[in-house]
Amino acid sequence: MPKTLLLATTNPGKIREFKRLFEGSGIELLTPDREVEVEEKGCSFLENAYIKAETYHRASGIPTLADDSGLVVPALNGYPGIYSSRFYLIEFGGVEAVKESKDKANIDKLLRLMQGVEDRRAYFYACLVVYLGEAGLWAEGRCDGIVLYQPRGEGGFGYDPILQPDGYDRSMAELSPQEKDMVSHRGKAVRKLIKLIKMLE
Repeated sequence: MPKTLLLATTNPGKIREFKRLFEGSGIELLTPDREVEVEEKGCSFLENAYIKAETYHRASGIPTLADDSGLVVPALNGYPGIYSSRFYLIEFGGVEAVKESKDKANIDKLLRLMQGVEDRRAYFYACLVVYLGEAGLWAEGRCDGIVLYQPRGEGGFGYDPILQPDGYDRSMAELSPQEKDMVSHRGKAVRKLIKLIKMLE
């Protein structure tokens, strides 16, 4: 079982969340000292997670954990999907200007496209890949909910302020970190992955 994994991300929100989710697992997470350029040319969350993990592993030589995740909205033909982090940039629905932050631009574009849409079902999806060199592991997680009409809450990151998970009357950004970890796509995927890693002992 690998005792140390390199996280293939420099996203502060993801780093905080992963470190919290791995607490008590016996696995230490390292953060990269620099961002490695990754060409996310995959057609699925799994492919992109694999590409990130392999790229960071080749740069470091350390067993690497990568995540590819996003928000899937069936009423928008599955968008933002694998383009979630750069949704504001892509041609689908028109390019959105960045006024405050990329996260805000992504949310503004999504809410603009959802104006007048009654079917507001959506889900967060996460795919995690551990690249060990000769072999690897992967796990997935999903959190279903609805797209809110306006952002709510200051916690979390990304699309958290506009996704209300099933069974809650609050957005992901309004949940405590502990509540979010129990219901989130990433929390579910991490718990599955830790079980798989421990099977390697």
